[in-house]
Amino acid sequence: MIKKTQWISRCVGAAALSASLLAPPARAAREPVDEALPLVGTGGHGHTYPGATVPFGFVQLSPDTRTEGWDACSGYHYSDSVIIGFSHTHLSGTGCGDLGDLLIQPVTGALQKSGAYAPQEAKLFRSEFSHDNEVAQPGYYRVRLDKYNVLAEVTATARAAMHRYTFPAADQAHLLVDLVYGLNSSPEEAQFKVESSTVVSGFRRSGGWANNKTVYFVIESSQPFAGYGLESDGKPLPEGQAEAKDKLVRAHLDFKTTAGRQVVLRVGLSATSVDGARKNLQTEIGAKDFDTVRKAARAAWNDCLSPIRIESPDANVRQTFYSALYHTMTAPILYNDADGAYRGADHKVHTSPGFQYYCTFSFWDTYRAEHPLMTILQPGRVNDFVKTALAFYQQIEPHALPMWPLDSCETACMIGYHSVPIIADAYAKGFRGYDVEAVYQAMRTTAMDGRNHQDDYQKLGYVPAATGKRDEATSRTLEFCVDDWSLAQMAKALGKTEDAELFARRAQNYTNVFDPATGFFRGKTAAGPFHEPFDPKAVSFEDYTEANAWQYTFAVQHDVPGMIRLYGGEKPFIDKLDQLFNEDSDVGNYLIDVSGLIGQYAHGNEPCHHLPYLYALAGAQYKTAQRVRQIMLTQYSNTPEGVCGNDDCGQISAWFVFSALGFYPVNPASGIYVIGSPLVEKATIQLDPKCYKTGGAFTMIAHDLSKQNGYIKSAKLNGKKLDRPWITHDEIVAGGTLEFDMDILPTKNWAR
Repeated sequence: MIKKTQWISRCVGAAALSASLLAPPARAAREPVDEALPLVGTGGHGHTYPGATVPFGFVQLSPDTRTEGWDACSGYHYSDSVIIGFSHTHLSGTGCGDLGDLLIQPVTGALQKSGAYAPQEAKLFRSEFSHDNEVAQPGYYRVRLDKYNVLAEVTATARAAMHRYTFPAADQAHLLVDLVYGLNSSPEEAQFKVESSTVVSGFRRSGGWANNKTVYFVIESSQPFAGYGLESDGKPLPEGQAEAKDKLVRAHLDFKTTAGRQVVLRVGLSATSVDGARKNLQTEIGAKDFDTVRKAARAAWNDCLSPIRIESPDANVRQTFYSALYHTMTAPILYNDADGAYRGADHKVHTSPGFQYYCTFSFWDTYRAEHPLMTILQPGRVNDFVKTALAFYQQIEPHALPMWPLDSCETACMIGYHSVPIIADAYAKGFRGYDVEAVYQAMRTTAMDGRNHQDDYQKLGYVPAATGKRDEATSRTLEFCVDDWSLAQMAKALGKTEDAELFARRAQNYTNVFDPATGFFRGKTAAGPFHEPFDPKAVSFEDYTEANAWQYTFAVQHDVPGMIRLYGGEKPFIDKLDQLFNEDSDVGNYLIDVSGLIGQYAHGNEPCHHLPYLYALAGAQYKTAQRVRQIMLTQYSNTPEGVCGNDDCGQISAWFVFSALGFYPVNPASGIYVIGSPLVEKATIQLDPKCYKTGGAFTMIAHDLSKQNGYIKSAKLNGKKLDRPWITHDEIVAGGTLEFDMDILPTKNWAR
């Protein structure tokens, strides 16, 4: 068992194999990028990866250690001790695996001759490694492959990558290029072409969670190949044949190396064409050397992490915070080429769209906190997120805004139509760089669509539950209501009165599935009675999505006063919340997604994320402070197990970022942030002057803060007493100072 301080030192580069090769340059003061640890979340069920990427980068070049099982979703798990190879595309924190395109593995020794490098299993060429010889930093990863005595280093730009392999002396050194390999993605067609003694190109088309997705590539080698071999459908092609095109394609590039010989690869990727990959490579890397690209990746991360500067004497807090902030920017990803061209939802290439096209949107998760966070920290991207959603709507048949788009494919994963609150939030916060009317009509069309159980929802006022059917009926009803409310707000702002009234009425449908006898939101049959049998602790996909009744019974973010009335007022509502946290943690029909349990509260999955903040809206802010502080201190850390459930493209991380600052968007499209309990002594948010006219900064200061002093005694906003448990987006982006006086004992009447 390694000590926490040991593995942290590896993340930040202090554990060096060679001072000249591995040690980072000395710096007088640590920057935010130095506090971010990509290995956080790679253990447990966090499903993050440690490899090289830049903020929102298409290229996510990382080592793969496993391909099977739930904890293989990102391709890497910290408990493993072997590396299969380095693939160029990954998912961060998802509960389903995909991608893993273009696997490259350096090896030494003779290759078996029954195929190009048969047997046809990439895993047979895997190498043991030690975490002692592993370093992961934002934009850079290195490891020694013990089996081959090769030092592997990788770095990246948005659409290109570099590999640097330092070989031992070997008459037979090889780079294996595997287009069969994938992470829960099956090859459908591939091509590998040797263009010269230093350049190869091709593509991999695959199906999986997302179907019919293609990655094109161009690879340039710093050293000419001494030879090469291609394999098609498991059989070696004749010596000298320079191209293979089939379903199953692999290749090896051969070298003779002296001790310390480095082979450097420059790799361009694209979803549009080989020419697109070549242009991306030339645009973003060109003739740059490895260390120049690595430094640029580090600088890109520091630029994106630096808009928030926190102060805390606790290294765990600083590293957990910036690791979380880092993970919020590994998705969504830029899916267009450097010249703007992208492959759309119609699988056609669209050129010169006039905006950056993104993909990998885990909307069910990220609408809650990640996207509101982007409106503060990455406002320059928000309009393009909206334009991307509109383009997707226009290109897919039948027309609908995306639910969970991956590589421009609709996975139709999860429930609701949560692109709507993201767009409504953007509009409410003043983002207008898109065709507002076209976007609104896309939102309305999606809301009126009869698919995904919306036909029953519109007819009955709820999605009916039925025994034996995995309809997730209650969850769908509750989440449709959140989306309806968001659409109603935008309709009202646009003067569309009838629509505003329609969707406001629909937003009240949550009352149709509340059972006052049990005090839970429950499944209701099409005939009217509640669905039986009922166990509030049982995970039932007939009624709920990855959760039980306890975890969904406060899922009315958009109308907390109305929900409180259902429970009979503030006191019984607070009592019910207390019961949630104080129940035992037994979960019927256990589901692995239900993690991070405190009582029946499950922080490892998103439906619970706003629940501790509801106390504040019911007149008990001190209870919010208590629970939020408990969650931050027990469910997060600066270790591989430091994310208590799937990070889900940054949502669990975004919760921590907001909460450590002292506030959180309970209703994401409302522009209101409910106050909890800050974990840092001071935080300064530098506002982007290109997006917010005032520019300047918003500062949070927590006086007398400590681990024990977690309660708010009093607060001031811009020097004036603050006696409400929330602040607004407008107050944040106007700049100013929010001050908290902290105490060890609760001030129960604060913000009542």
